[in-house]
Amino acid sequence: MMSICMVGIDHNKASVDVRALFSFTKKNAAAAMEELKSRDGILGCIILSTCNRMEIWASVEEEWEGSLVEELCIIKEVDPTQFGQYFVMRERNEAVNHLFHLTCGLKSQILGEDQIITQVKDALSLARENYMTDSVLEVLFRMAVTAAKKVKTDVTFSRANFTAMDRAVSMLKEQGYEIQGKTCMVIGNGEMGKLAAQTMQKAGAVVTVTVRQYRSGMVTIPKGCARINYGERMDLLPKCHVVVSATASPNFTLTRELLEEADLTHDIIFIDLAVPRDIEPAIGEMEHVTLYDIDDFQVTAVGDYLKDSFDQAEAILQEQQKEFYDWYDGRDLIPRIQEIQEDAVTDLELRIHKILGKLPLDDRERESLRQSIELAAGKVVGKMIFGLRDSLEKETFLACVEGLEKLYEE
Repeated sequence: MMSICMVGIDHNKASVDVRALFSFTKKNAAAAMEELKSRDGILGCIILSTCNRMEIWASVEEEWEGSLVEELCIIKEVDPTQFGQYFVMRERNEAVNHLFHLTCGLKSQILGEDQIITQVKDALSLARENYMTDSVLEVLFRMAVTAAKKVKTDVTFSRANFTAMDRAVSMLKEQGYEIQGKTCMVIGNGEMGKLAAQTMQKAGAVVTVTVRQYRSGMVTIPKGCARINYGERMDLLPKCHVVVSATASPNFTLTRELLEEADLTHDIIFIDLAVPRDIEPAIGEMEHVTLYDIDDFQVTAVGDYLKDSFDQAEAILQEQQKEFYDWYDGRDLIPRIQEIQEDAVTDLELRIHKILGKLPLDDRERESLRQSIELAAGKVVGKMIFGLRDSLEKETFLACVEGLEKLYEE
């Protein structure tokens, strides 16, 4: 027997700086998963690390009494007593329910946003590539993604295609700041950087994207945007009205010292979309500077007009979760059912062996007929057993399986 559990830290309980302590790059996520899976009782694990959250998922033996929080703090070399307040732990049904809602964007800062589906898929892929997942987590994450895609297709959320940058542009507009015609720079050409550049370019800004020099010949940038090498960013910065940084760098892309050398003469808005931070917070204290981080773009209220959308999404998620539980509850029964099928087919073959021998057929025809009967018999038995599973209460069905097993014990 096994169980599902997770521990998470997100934008609801922890600031950017606290989340940064527990964030993972792909490389150190792979190393952390390897360390976790080496622990007795942990059968598989997946790490989901985004700007807004970090979650560790594990399938564990039923009697496992460990703590994912403690394991995480050992990996990150921090004192669990100092940070325990920021974590949420979930097990079994609560954990499953959380993942399904999370994957379709119902727990995101931007309601219904699309990025989280890709992030969940990528987390599963990374675990799979490093042989860290198991069948339970594999099926759970795949079904959560399937459910999210169905919600995306069938349910309309007004903010479904919003990103943090969309929210930033919208918020600035509410404050009377128009981005149209402004000179903007995006530091970073990863997924979030590209989305930020696309958003501002569509809003009418003149956008330049930085790329690392060693990758300059290997990358594509959003259509309509210019590009410069990362090392040239400080040459362009004094001419900008908006600067966005969205990289996976462990170090600041912009520091106060760099900006002091730039000698700013007009107001510039800096938007830091990274976790850990890309922009040194002390920059926000400088003259001509307004600094935002990703937590400034939370959507704190959801209108009543979205109630129907929530209800539709909930119905889909409940149906999809039921499919997972049906699989989870039945996964240990599959070998038993297959054995019953094999025993039943063998029983039938013994009963019709003499009949087949008397038929006016050559050996090849007789073997072909035998194989066809065997295949058909297996399908009939399987259909009967799975039909019983779908129509009977769980305990009654288990009693039926046990009874069928006893038929062939001798």
